Amino acid sequence: MTHSKSPSSETVTASPPRANSAPGQILTTAQMRDAEAALYESGVEEWTLMQRAGHGAADWIARASAGNLVTILCGPGNNGGDGYVAAAALKARGVPVRVVAPIEPKTEQAKRAAATFDGEVLDHAAGSHGAVFVDALFGIGLARPVSDDLRRLLTDLRASHSLAVALDVPSGVDADTGACPDDLPSYDLTLSFGAWKPAHFTGDALAKLGVVRLVDIDVPDCGGNLRLSEPARLAAPDFATHKYRRGLVAVVGGAMPGASLMTARACALAGAGYVKWMSDHDHPGHPPDLVKDDAPLDDALGDDRISAIVIGPGLGREDDAQARLEAVLAAGKPAVLDADALNLLTPALLESCDAPILLTPHEGELARLCEAFEVDGETKRERASALAKATGCAVLAKGADTLLAVGEDLRFFTPATRWLSVAGSGDVLAGIAAARLAVTGDLVQAACEAVHLHGRAARIVGAGFTATMLAEAVHPALGQML
Repeated sequence: MTHSKSPSSETVTASPPRANSAPGQILTTAQMRDAEAALYESGVEEWTLMQRAGHGAADWIARASAGNLVTILCGPGNNGGDGYVAAAALKARGVPVRVVAPIEPKTEQAKRAAATFDGEVLDHAAGSHGAVFVDALFGIGLARPVSDDLRRLLTDLRASHSLAVALDVPSGVDADTGACPDDLPSYDLTLSFGAWKPAHFTGDALAKLGVVRLVDIDVPDCGGNLRLSEPARLAAPDFATHKYRRGLVAVVGGAMPGASLMTARACALAGAGYVKWMSDHDHPGHPPDLVKDDAPLDDALGDDRISAIVIGPGLGREDDAQARLEAVLAAGKPAVLDADALNLLTPALLESCDAPILLTPHEGELARLCEAFEVDGETKRERASALAKATGCAVLAKGADTLLAVGEDLRFFTPATRWLSVAGSGDVLAGIAAARLAVTGDLVQAACEAVHLHGRAARIVGAGFTATMLAEAVHPALGQML
């Protein structure tokens, strides 16, 4: 079929949340079921929720299709019911739509929804070319792998349409972990109903979801411990402040001074009032506006005006590095531990430390720390959470699916640009985090602000940058967030 208009995702914009919705909450499958059950007990009908979900999905699909043909693959359960409702809503708007239903609807609500759609329904996908393919096969309700024939159907429909949209999660994705089959097709848009699911921000499926958007169906805040960290405006300095009140950060260097210099630069540009570089080594790139403290480290760290310390970038792993880490932990000041400091950290070093500590491991460092502290977990989320509990520290587990674990609570983040996968970007993040810790005095707030500043700086500098370029971009990124 020839279409007069081409589908475009450029017209897709976020819908405003309802007054009583909780746009930042993330619910597991069990928690989502409990939230829905609570709504039913309060008098909200299950059909009402399906109507909200289906019509909300139709809003997005209509914009993505630009009036061209939409094919909706409907399954036997309530995810399929959402698809039937969306199909009926699209047809009512004049959007050409057809349904592929390889399995008859089985739940009461899915049957009711199917009865509302009086358009074309096929039991196969032959010739089902179109503009937008909508996956409403299983969503979060499937607890087993998708059968081979249905996986082929998903793949074929995706290949024969310009854009693909998934309702809640693509079929075959574990909503709680983000695990997915290797041959999962890629989607352009994933619409989550009522609340975010962990798979929208972590796990192997993350690269396949495309843009993720929330369809509000009036699920109230359930008070859960999983939340999405969203960018917030940063506070400008107070009227009568000075450099020490704005936060003095000690950047403890080591055998490779270039890395800690870059950390110090990022720290200064992220809002710290004063940055001191504590290093036994010099470097030809030492900027004139960075104070170098040559005093013995114990003495230098004894400055009562220090608000936060960062150690690890360029530290090395020799005996001297170990001694410097011990000095930082003994200083009793809030600290950010990154890179080599994480490889040197042991339970014994934390025994007498009661200061707030932020650990910023990448995947390999997280694995080593879990081994050192004798904790484990099947997913990154479980490992970071277990490590946070074992150490008493906040754990910012970096990567494509960065997350923050503090006690029982976890914060997830919208993925940043993949150009951040460059040597030294973690050193920059450590510096930003230390600056925000010095300014705010709050581990969670500082870590969240740091991730958002880091990601914004990466977007500003563009593609193919170095860590030095990233550090310099922290300055305009800070200005945009004030």
